[in-house]
Amino acid sequence: MMKALFLEYYKIRRRKVWAMLTLFLAAELGWAAMSMSISISRSADNATWEALIFSLSSMNGLFLPILSAIVVSRICDMEHKGDTWKMLMTTSVGRQTVYAAKFVCAGSLILYGILAQVVFIAGFGMFHRLAEPLPAGLLLQFTAGTLIASLLIIAMQQWISLAVKNQAFALCLGMLGGFLGTTASLFPAAVRQLVVWSYYLDLSPVTYVYKASSGTYATGSMPLIQLSAALILTLVLYVAGNTHVSKQSV
Repeated sequence: MMKALFLEYYKIRRRKVWAMLTLFLAAELGWAAMSMSISISRSADNATWEALIFSLSSMNGLFLPILSAIVVSRICDMEHKGDTWKMLMTTSVGRQTVYAAKFVCAGSLILYGILAQVVFIAGFGMFHRLAEPLPAGLLLQFTAGTLIASLLIIAMQQWISLAVKNQAFALCLGMLGGFLGTTASLFPAAVRQLVVWSYYLDLSPVTYVYKASSGTYATGSMPLIQLSAALILTLVLYVAGNTHVSKQSV
């Protein structure tokens, strides 16, 4: 497994995945910085850690589904273009092991992006001298919730990217997910739970509670129902995708 994982990192070294991931994150964080700076300049009440975390959680619903689709597609497309599945079948490394290595590789790349967001939150808050101390608990929940939501999307995208040679389909699904992830907060609760891309916001430790004329940020732990659903769906999609791809004719 470790050899297969190292091989995945070796294969993407010249595909500029890290550079693309960094530039994509820079665009999101730049947008977040500009948005939060404008919000704080309009009202000092918006200068809170909760507002910053919620803002990034909502933006992740747009950016991370697309980013996950691109990362997974870049990792999986090599097997189609190089026709390496047949080569793998002649070695001791099975397709199930390669499938697992690709999943871990994609997950680690997205984790790098999530950790970069945590560093951004801490740096932005300190730069603007937010009154409250750094909320380590909220940042840990933000990291866990975003990672769980991302692993769910990665499990789905990897299945499609390896099962279908034309990567345009997987990328289009990622763009559709970004749209649904952005607009999911407008859906009724029962419908939103069926939209997997909404988990970026649903698993966030900060929510925005609307009132008659205004709204406030509320903090809490990740909802158990959404958390359980995300973990179960991730496991189901991973197992189903691994089984299907491993038995697929090449």
